[in-house]
Amino acid sequence: MTEKVVLAYSGGLDTSIIIPWLREERGLEVHAVAGDVGQGAEELEGLEQKAAASGAASCRVVDLRTPFLTDCVWPCLRAMTVYEGRYLLGTSMARPILAKAQVDYAREVGAGYVAHGCTGKGNDQVRFELAYQALAPELQVVAPWRHWSITSREDALDYAAAHEIPVTASRTKIYSRDRNLWHISHEGGALEDPGQRPPDDVWTWTTNPADAPDVAASIVLRFEAGIPVGIDGRDLGPVALVEALNAHGAEHGVGRVDICENRLVGMKSRGVYETPGGTIILEALRTLRSLTIERDTFRIAEKLMLDYADLVYTGRWFHPARRALDAFFTDVAAPVTGEVTVELYKGSATAVAARSPNSLYSEDLATFGQSAKFEQADSEGFVKLYGLPGRVAATRDGAAR
Repeated sequence: MTEKVVLAYSGGLDTSIIIPWLREERGLEVHAVAGDVGQGAEELEGLEQKAAASGAASCRVVDLRTPFLTDCVWPCLRAMTVYEGRYLLGTSMARPILAKAQVDYAREVGAGYVAHGCTGKGNDQVRFELAYQALAPELQVVAPWRHWSITSREDALDYAAAHEIPVTASRTKIYSRDRNLWHISHEGGALEDPGQRPPDDVWTWTTNPADAPDVAASIVLRFEAGIPVGIDGRDLGPVALVEALNAHGAEHGVGRVDICENRLVGMKSRGVYETPGGTIILEALRTLRSLTIERDTFRIAEKLMLDYADLVYTGRWFHPARRALDAFFTDVAAPVTGEVTVELYKGSATAVAARSPNSLYSEDLATFGQSAKFEQADSEGFVKLYGLPGRVAATRDGAAR
């Protein structure tokens, strides 16, 4: 009986040509699974038929939009996770739930193999395979980009043409893109020269900030325990909320990032990202956290965010360390409840007002006017004691000189 493999399938150039390669070169019966994480109907429509035409024995499209947000994005929000100060981890967060859907389908069809279309230079090979190891270590992994003779996108296009497989990539517009509810990433093609600005045809979602509306728009986001739950007084489910913020942000040119990031495998890689709704959410959440989390916990959270971001970026989603940090950030985010007004204007999202029932801000303490709760004279002893270690050291060092 022919052995079976389940392929993480997108219908793009790489995974389209992998189906016939797995059949011809490995003699495997190919079953494809595609996770709907919000990439849009244009990418998902007709996917089953396309996979079948390429030689797949089956293809399943699984709706993962809500669990993608609640199980992957929301934990990262609680941690305010950003990689290298700029990347909002849209691709990184999606891989764990896609790999889980793939493993679930492999068990359902009785497959002994799982396969992906990640290159040997990229981060995604690690993200998928560490998830396989955590969820189903008995499955064997096939990674065609490590073994076949195809060495470039141009070779892949030639292979597709020889096997009469229709693909949307071309030699003149050869960007590698990844889209979900949280973002769109763009790599390759003209972007491989970081000395050149991204061509206009790279951007597919957000309005050019120069062409965005000349009048600013304001949005009020409501959070409960660090998670967004409503906009402008309306309660919304996760998918509807992110879709609405994406529309607002894209209209105003919000969320564009151009970064040369450090890949896990060692090289730097230029990535261009569009994250309109996520940028708005993080701006609002950053302000609400500053209002509701006390100083020492806030600073510890800032430090541990770097570790959390690294775990997510490098594919260690199912690692015990991430689960432990998630418990910490869940506790930290417990008081982060309230409303934040964010103003959108020509590429920027700026929080301009925030209120919370758990606010730690006291106008009476902070005022430059007369305060009933703060005695100015108390600061004299505080300053002396706070500076005591430095004063002692200065006395010693002065004597030494």
